[in-house]
Amino acid sequence: QLQLVESGGGEVQPGGSLRLSCAASGFTLDGYTIGWFRQAPGEEREGVSCSTGGSGGYSIYADSVKGRFTISRDNAKNTVYLQMNSLKSEDKSIYFCGVGASPCESYMGSYGSPYPYWGQGTKVTVSS
Repeated sequence: QLQLVESGGGEVQPGGSLRLSCAASGFTLDGYTIGWFRQAPGEEREGVSCSTGGSGGYSIYADSVKGRFTISRDNAKNTVYLQMNSLKSEDKSIYFCGVGASPCESYMGSYGSPYPYWGQGTKVTVSS
């Protein structure tokens, strides 16, 4: 059974850092597209970052997080990470990881499609 479990959320002050983890089970991450999106209650879903699998893999980021967030994979642990630095109050949200078979561009941007599978989310709060 495919499962994604996010962890690492918490509360930090503006300028702080967090590293989110997404542990996958029931399938092998390598070869699939996996990404992070965030959605606060009552707000639109926003694709944050995405990474495609395989030898020609690449990563893309939303403009709002570019230069501050980094997505990475550990295929040995079947886990993907999101390192978030220089956090801002507007980064406060619930962060989800999702997996799919399409390229990152399918899931990111204003017209991105939902990932076929996603986890339960982890909450990030940025406040002073």
